[in-house]
Amino acid sequence: MTKMIRILVGLIVAHIAGHALAQEPPTVASDNGNKLSLSISPGVFHFNLNGDYEHVWLVGVEREHPNGKIDGIAFFNNSFNQPSIFVFPWGGVYKGIFDIAPLSFKWNIGVMYGYVGEYQDRVPLNYKGFSPGANISLAWQFTPVWSAQATLAGSFLMFMINMRIP
Repeated sequence: MTKMIRILVGLIVAHIAGHALAQEPPTVASDNGNKLSLSISPGVFHFNLNGDYEHVWLVGVEREHPNGKIDGIAFFNNSFNQPSIFVFPWGGVYKGIFDIAPLSFKWNIGVMYGYVGEYQDRVPLNYKGFSPGANISLAWQFTPVWSAQATLAGSFLMFMINMRIP
C-alpha cells in the first residue's frame, strides 16, 4: 500500500510540474493575491545517526497571503516508515533578510498525525498519533517560480524544492 501511495504522489507531482513548466512565470499582477507553492523533499539529514531511520519524503502545498502569513498541508513518510500528515494553519515569511533579496525566513506551527504504535514516543506531546509541530526554514528564491529551502524540524534537517503554482 505504501508503495502505491508513493507512486500516486509521484504521478501527481509530475503532472502538476509538467503543466507549471509549460506556462509563463507569474506576472507582477499575481502578487496582489495569495500565492500557492508545491513543495517536495526527497529526504532529510538526521542529527542522530544512531537511529534506525527509514527514507523520509514529503509533498506539500503552501499558501502565502499578501500580508506574509503562510498556511498549508504536507504529506510525508516519517522516519519510521509511517504515512503522516502535517497541517499548519499558522506561519509567516520574512523576505529579504540580512538585506539579501532572494533570502527569506519562514516559520510554521500546526498539528501532525502519524507517529503511532511503538514510535508514538518519538515526538513530544503525542496523543494517539496527534502531536504539535513547529518548523523554521531558510529559503532562497531562484526565479519567480522556483525556490529551495532548508527546514529544521525536530531532530532533522529537511531539504525542499518549491514551485510556485501559477
